[in-house]
Amino acid sequence: MANLANEAAILAARRNKQQISQEELLESIDKVLLGPERKSHILSKNEKLIAAYHEAGHALVASSLPHAEPVRKISIIARGQAAGYTLKLPSEEKHLKTKTEFMADLAMFLGGYAAEGASNDLEKASELARSLVKEYGMSERLGPIAFGEKEELVFLGKDIGEQRNYSEKIATEIDEEVSRFMKEARTTARTILKKRRAVLNKIAKTLAEKETIEREEYEALIKGGKPAATKTATQKPVASKFKKFRVKEIK
Repeated sequence: MANLANEAAILAARRNKQQISQEELLESIDKVLLGPERKSHILSKNEKLIAAYHEAGHALVASSLPHAEPVRKISIIARGQAAGYTLKLPSEEKHLKTKTEFMADLAMFLGGYAAEGASNDLEKASELARSLVKEYGMSERLGPIAFGEKEELVFLGKDIGEQRNYSEKIATEIDEEVSRFMKEARTTARTILKKRRAVLNKIAKTLAEKETIEREEYEALIKGGKPAATKTATQKPVASKFKKFRVKEIK
């Protein structure tokens, strides 16, 4: 909180403001959670649309699943290592997650891939699916067992590898379960986006135009409302790192 307040105060001072406003607070949250804005490159019109469909896919899948965390903001402005982002914040403090909530996260990761080609979403989704099977024991087929013994640098608290404590047969079954989790989540994401394609198009068009959509406007869009009037841009568009360029409006 101290870091957040400090960042907000710095932003307000740079803008010659006497008080910290909600604008500075929200921007500070983004900087603390995601890193500073990257202004080194500019997105073309087509790249903006690619990025917009990608993030809109993440957000819409998350908003369509009852156990997913609410979407607070979506943006195609690059911050830190992210080319764009969908920011979700829990409505209440939580220390535990259920399998249903993990599967909602998995579908959300694949929502961007299903809507428009992925960047590193497949890697993140694969890591989560493998953790669900190997570490959290959430595979009904394999049962509540943790597979693999991690080797750590005790004083640094870092993993340096894994020692296999299971057979080749189990390794194959783990791979099959990871694949099943991924397919299930991908099907969920595709079903949602196909059913709500008109909403997806609306969110993506608005995001491509404005570059950032806050929670209130986003919720109005998914409920069938109209986007708020465009404000004068204060930020430059930036480059993205999307591997596939196959954007077309989904009709």
